[in-house]
Amino acid sequence: MFKFLGAAVAATALLAATAADAQKKYGQGVTDTEIKIGQTMPYSGPASAYGILGRAQAAYFQMVNEKGGINGRKIKFISLDDAFSPPKTVEATRRLVEDDGVFLTVSSVGTAAQSAVQKYLNAKKVPQLFLSTGASKFNDPARFPMTTPILHLYSTEGEVYARYLLANKPDAKVGVLMQNDDFGRDFVNGFKKVLGAKAATMIVREATFEVADPTIDSQVLALKAAGADVLFDASLGKQTAQVLKKLAEIGWSPMHLVVSTSVSRQVLDAAGLDKAKGVITARPYKQAGSPAFANDPDILAFKAFMQKYMPGEDPTNELAFSGYAWAVVLTDLLTRCGDDLSPENIVKLATNMKNVSSPALLSGITYNTTPTDYAPIKKLRIQRFDGSEWQSIEDVSVD
Repeated sequence: MFKFLGAAVAATALLAATAADAQKKYGQGVTDTEIKIGQTMPYSGPASAYGILGRAQAAYFQMVNEKGGINGRKIKFISLDDAFSPPKTVEATRRLVEDDGVFLTVSSVGTAAQSAVQKYLNAKKVPQLFLSTGASKFNDPARFPMTTPILHLYSTEGEVYARYLLANKPDAKVGVLMQNDDFGRDFVNGFKKVLGAKAATMIVREATFEVADPTIDSQVLALKAAGADVLFDASLGKQTAQVLKKLAEIGWSPMHLVVSTSVSRQVLDAAGLDKAKGVITARPYKQAGSPAFANDPDILAFKAFMQKYMPGEDPTNELAFSGYAWAVVLTDLLTRCGDDLSPENIVKLATNMKNVSSPALLSGITYNTTPTDYAPIKKLRIQRFDGSEWQSIEDVSVD
């Protein structure tokens, strides 16, 4: 009888353990004690300034681990350098998936780089989450259900500028300066979409340039010669600084609409803040170094984080703030996954966000996604640079 009772107890314990295990769903890279997260980042090469995104996220996950991890699981964060080169991105991503066995990738940088691995990651069912690019191609749930952006789409920003112009300067003569790739085309396509038939009369000239072009002086001169009184500037980084310097040099002062990816303090400082006075942009983010946010609780928390975990870095760096803020949102989603850490569940949560706030988002702006529309932000704030700080003008939404 004692043997029978012992066997019954053992069977009951086994059934209980089996039932508990049945409630857990793990993708690769997940155990009871660990979640592996991967990333490719341009720590070297022409876009190395963006490397601080990865360093900030590594530091954030270190902080999470020190506090006990996520539901008892520590984050193993593997961030590899791809030098902003698609072939290197492919090599590094395969290593993350096949050698390191990551559960997901997060906040990887670069339209071309991430395009090169989008099909691969979706085929492997490795979520490609919170991409640090606003290219429209990454909002394609039907073909690429595992890929989600975290930035507002470039096309959305283009639409916002067009709506602002139609409401405030409907007789504008627009000169378009565009980087000749998906980055530039997305902004301009959104801009033209809203202008509709009026684009033919409002846009007086378009000029394109290649990323490798040493200067874009001739393009700026051509747009001025066409009689434009508005410059829609879809350039990036170094070229944006060149445009600002050239406008000052030739004494041309159009309404200057500059895409939000190119108005960081680092870019404006490179051109000279006096030359950036009057620039207009549209974005959803707070500026970590602005006196206007000096007492903002999220900014104060970020600066305290930087002081403790990244003491050698600039605590007002806007890229670092973005990386930190995206890690906060991902941590929340992973926490909400509980024991269902399957690719399908984390994607489900990422694509059903409703009024989700983030430390970096301006008040009144939140993340909202649906299973058929992964674009997370539909409202941007029009802002003008006064020579030292950004002044808010108005909020503009798109459908």
